[in-house]
Amino acid sequence: MKRIFILVVVTLLVMGSVFAEESVLIDFSKLTADIVPDQNDVPTQNRATLMDFTNEATSNFTARQRVEMKSSLAIERWDVVFASSSQNVTTKHLSYTKEAPSKEWEKVMGVRIHFPVEPFNSWAIVKPPFDIPAFEPPATIDDDGNIEPAEGASGVTGPSRFEGEPDDEGKPTGGLGVVKNVGTIKSIAVNAYGLNFPHALSVILIDDKGNEKTFFMGYLNFEGWGELRWENPAYVQNVRNRELRLYPIYPDSTPFVKFGGFLIQRNASSPGGDFIGYFKDVKLIYDQAVLDTERDIEDEALWNIIQDRETARKTRELQQLGQAQIQRYLDNQRQATETTFTPTEGAGGGEEE
Repeated sequence: MKRIFILVVVTLLVMGSVFAEESVLIDFSKLTADIVPDQNDVPTQNRATLMDFTNEATSNFTARQRVEMKSSLAIERWDVVFASSSQNVTTKHLSYTKEAPSKEWEKVMGVRIHFPVEPFNSWAIVKPPFDIPAFEPPATIDDDGNIEPAEGASGVTGPSRFEGEPDDEGKPTGGLGVVKNVGTIKSIAVNAYGLNFPHALSVILIDDKGNEKTFFMGYLNFEGWGELRWENPAYVQNVRNRELRLYPIYPDSTPFVKFGGFLIQRNASSPGGDFIGYFKDVKLIYDQAVLDTERDIEDEALWNIIQDRETARKTRELQQLGQAQIQRYLDNQRQATETTFTPTEGAGGGEEE
């Protein structure tokens, strides 16, 4: 009986020790443009998050055009998407993201959203340029944007590139949009710079099943840097009060969450026009879904179920993302670049005598 009691106590202590795991989901100071310079020698892409969608393109494109089809999570490539009632040429043209120099954080994300001036409720989402992949293998990327996957890395059973660089212990440092092994989320925090706007801020997360969830963080009606937090009202701190459940360890893949964007909401009574905000990062506190334990048999090495399933999902994701990126590239190529008409030859005066 005494041995059983000790076993129960040890189990509770182990379960309690996995509480309050903290990770950085997205860190915009890691998403500055640092490779693939343009004609003015200004970097246009972020090395750590560069994705190559050219495999979905036909052979009709030149090598230079294929380079330009690549995309990354570089700050200035993020999109601002409006509610249908607020979307027009003016609001879209005047809404975008920029790298913002910060004395405290070096670089952060700056956001300009031009809401309609009419008095009605409105919202806009600041979202990544593509759906962040959860199972992208580590790679070596040079200054010209050439990607070479690391030897033997799959991104499925090992670390994903969008989990961040590994630290000295081999654990991902986070900050690139994906956190794996996430059970119950206890708390979410956003470091934001307020300019006394009365607008509401929410964080959008996407889980491993593709479900989007929106978490209300608070209002941006303050000045300077501040931490907005969401606390899970259903989180049970005491293990004894939790409903104990058993889940199959294999072949279920490890649950994860990825960053889906910021939701900015403007109330009808609030002033319209330009909204300006700055964001440093988004952090999570959560329970681990699965404990890392030493098992006698390497299940995945024997069955390859997760590898096959996630490879198929990754292929589907890349096809969808690739087509979207190619269409965006083609639209950009078709866009008129002239700012004024070419002067008519001979205009402005008669012939010289």
